[in-house]
Amino acid sequence: MQNDVKAEGEAKKQREIQKQVDSTDQKKGEGGEQGAMQAGAREYPEPPFPEQHHPKPGEEWKIDPPPMYDAPYYIGSKKLDGKVALITGGDSGIGRAVAVLFAREGADIAISYLSEHKDAEETKRAVEAEGRKCILFPGNVADADYCRSVVSETVKRLGGLDVLVNNAAFQIHSSDFEDLTEEHFDTTIKTNLYGYFHMAKEAVPQMKPGSAIINTGSVTGIEGSKELIDYSMTKGGIHAFTRALSGNLVSKGIRVNCVAPGPVWTPLNPSEKEAEDVAQFGAKTPMKRPAQPEEIAPAYVFLASPQCSSYITGEILPIVGGY
Repeated sequence: MQNDVKAEGEAKKQREIQKQVDSTDQKKGEGGEQGAMQAGAREYPEPPFPEQHHPKPGEEWKIDPPPMYDAPYYIGSKKLDGKVALITGGDSGIGRAVAVLFAREGADIAISYLSEHKDAEETKRAVEAEGRKCILFPGNVADADYCRSVVSETVKRLGGLDVLVNNAAFQIHSSDFEDLTEEHFDTTIKTNLYGYFHMAKEAVPQMKPGSAIINTGSVTGIEGSKELIDYSMTKGGIHAFTRALSGNLVSKGIRVNCVAPGPVWTPLNPSEKEAEDVAQFGAKTPMKRPAQPEEIAPAYVFLASPQCSSYITGEILPIVGGY
């Protein structure tokens, strides 16, 4: 009898807990889901975004809302004072945000980009507003002669080369594997792998001990993406390239690392996805929004700066919004 009383008391307590939780769940349902996580110095846009689909290679000035790159609350502290950085794909997106922060930290900047001249000029203006030099090189990183010319002119005009950021990329989905053409596959491979190889090959002989190479990888290179098979392959290859090259260059005092972002609001994605998918871009991350370029760029400063990361090489740094 005593056990029955105790059991009934325990059951009653459990029902009270259940009632409390049910009430809480109902209130949450009435209020809708919580919004995106906002943990930065300022509030960032969250889905849904306006439906849009832009032609390749994608131009930042056309995107709504504009990607946030200028990091107004980031205060430089001479982490790259007097250095020279070459950034591929530096006209927009992550590349532009990295260029601005590198300049704020004291570096002169060379920008490699394909053909987005208006975006590149805006990046140049932003770098010069930080009091640093900026030179622009339109062309295709898949072309070894172009890469050779860019590195040579950077050294000639800016006095050296201390940091290479391999960031230029081609990405477009293919929903069915059978629809992935050889031309599509070849363009992705040539841009994302050959481009990194050519630039690094030309840069290394110009670099002194203490220099750094930073590659842009991707969460797709870690997890894969069923609609981005070719892109995932190249990003996984970039991660392996980073680790292998870092070991090869240790004796030269050159560090090689990689940043692997999740979804970031840049021209790459509104020119890759269908308009309705763009509207929900980043919504499935735990933070329920994509990163803005200025949220990713400080990682590149960290990996470029000998004051911050002199004992770090061969690492892949995922920035994936809580995945």
